[in-house]
Amino acid sequence: MWYTSTRGMAPRVNFEGALFSGYAPDGGLYMPEELPRLDKETLRHWSTLSYRSLVKELCALFIGLELIPRHDLNDLIDRAFSRFRHRDVVHLCKLKNGLNILELWHGVTYAFKDLSLSCTAQFLQYFLEKKKNHVTIVVGTSGDTGSAAIESVQGSKNVDIIVLLPKGHCSKIQELQMTTVLKENVHVFGVEGNSDELDEPIKAVFADVAFVQRHNVLSLNSINWSRVLVQMAHYFFAYFQCTPSLDMHPLPTVEVVVPTGAGGNLAAGCIAQKMGLPICLVVAVNRNDIIHRTVQQGDFSLCEVLRTTLASAMDIQVPYNMERVFWLLSGSDSQTTRALMEQFERTQSLQLPKDLHNKLSEAVTSESVSDEAITQTMARCWEENQYLLCPHSATAVNYHYQQTDSGQSSIRCCLASASAVKFPEAVQAAGLTPETPAEILALEHRETRCIPMRRGDDWTQMLRVTIEGLSQRWKDCVVNPSE
Repeated sequence: MWYTSTRGMAPRVNFEGALFSGYAPDGGLYMPEELPRLDKETLRHWSTLSYRSLVKELCALFIGLELIPRHDLNDLIDRAFSRFRHRDVVHLCKLKNGLNILELWHGVTYAFKDLSLSCTAQFLQYFLEKKKNHVTIVVGTSGDTGSAAIESVQGSKNVDIIVLLPKGHCSKIQELQMTTVLKENVHVFGVEGNSDELDEPIKAVFADVAFVQRHNVLSLNSINWSRVLVQMAHYFFAYFQCTPSLDMHPLPTVEVVVPTGAGGNLAAGCIAQKMGLPICLVVAVNRNDIIHRTVQQGDFSLCEVLRTTLASAMDIQVPYNMERVFWLLSGSDSQTTRALMEQFERTQSLQLPKDLHNKLSEAVTSESVSDEAITQTMARCWEENQYLLCPHSATAVNYHYQQTDSGQSSIRCCLASASAVKFPEAVQAAGLTPETPAEILALEHRETRCIPMRRGDDWTQMLRVTIEGLSQRWKDCVVNPSE
């Protein structure tokens, strides 16, 4: 399986090359050159599989047995999921009035990011151990990615991780899950800015291709193809769990509602759809509604200000994975994708061409949800089911309630991206009582470590200096292993 940049100006790479990259050298994102088309027999076979077995099948398709033999791949994925709290890894919860919630948050940090990052970390270690090499991972987070990335690699000898978190824009628990990890290979920066602003120095570092190659720097944000690959399994599992039968012709369609910020989960759903999975995608966002405006009006433009919402992990104005969606829906047209994204980067404003907008609105429906609607949805779900939603998952369930209240019935699955235990502030705002496990409460009593990145500092230079220092430390260890 070969991977190509969405902008078409970089050499193609195999899975290992895509894994160890951030952005492609031309500024694009890696995508498979060709997508396998799944026939009905394959779908019928996959419908009998567990979630972890589905991940194995998908990864075998997109990685290639010449890079990771199947028995090694199976072991890596089993190891990745070994610390999940639910024996099935993910769990479908069937509630009243046709509300299906796919719980993706049974990993260590209580968020769906644990699923893809635990696997991605295992793939990284597999290749690094073979080559006796070192990497520095750079991650920008709006809340959940940072802690899941830290958890997946903390304590690793051949991996350092740098996380930039937006100080004051995460929930207290999200921040503590990052700043209380004191392992030597974990380096957390608290940025005086929002999640879009902290992405700028990261993109600036990756734009210096020679620097990135010299110091073996990679990203574990959802710009990394491996993250998107594992997330595709959500859609197959949701479909197989919710569909009444695969013996019908044509196969029944399932509507999957996806809460999203940077669009990685949405890109994964669009790829699954292109592979032949009969799903309709609904993207749910908060009041930072660039994806909603893009779907509804073709308006891929920044608002003047980023809005702070209860669904804080989705407080994102630049959903960089939409580039993958544009490329996919334009028929892998890298020239068009490159022109569109360069215009957006130049002007922060873009009107999609009519044919591309039509294809997008055929593939995806969207909804933008206010804080008031989020808390009302959380309260209603508790009242009807005694089930606590996190504010992000509530954006998806809000769409379900809108449809059922208006008499629209269809098979629907809402993806639950995080557990409510991470967002006690939002639970209280909904008039409900938080349920906080002892391990989460214990975070408040631990020592913390966080390096400030203040306004007025040169964030890009701070990042470069840190990377250079870690790279030099690794080289010194190789030369003087006893030290």
